[in-house]
Amino acid sequence: MRQPTLFEGQNEQRGTSAADYEHVVSFALGEFQARGKVLAERDLPLDRLRGALKRAAESFGVEEIDDENASVVLNRLGAQVRRVPSFVAKHPFRVIVPVELAERSRQFYQEAKSKR
Repeated sequence: MRQPTLFEGQNEQRGTSAADYEHVVSFALGEFQARGKVLAERDLPLDRLRGALKRAAESFGVEEIDDENASVVLNRLGAQVRRVPSFVAKHPFRVIVPVELAERSRQFYQEAKSKR
């Protein structure tokens, strides 16, 4: 049995759209930087972003995004995402976030925090 992906409507039934997940991921990237971590132009394992993704999902009141869908959203936002073998890492993706995406995410996070 194949699981539906982020963009196949299953999440729409749960009330979480692709645009919601783009906001969650942008918020997570901004929050990662707000914690003093360097994000831009680093080759990061997705595992390093899991905590920020979880906190962002909680902030938006949506279901936590899984690795596959996080990689799709990161790619759509402009990050370079590559899969590594599953024996290398529990979360088998590596991510490089360009400076532009890091800056947009930082601004999105700051705006979202100021509205709350």
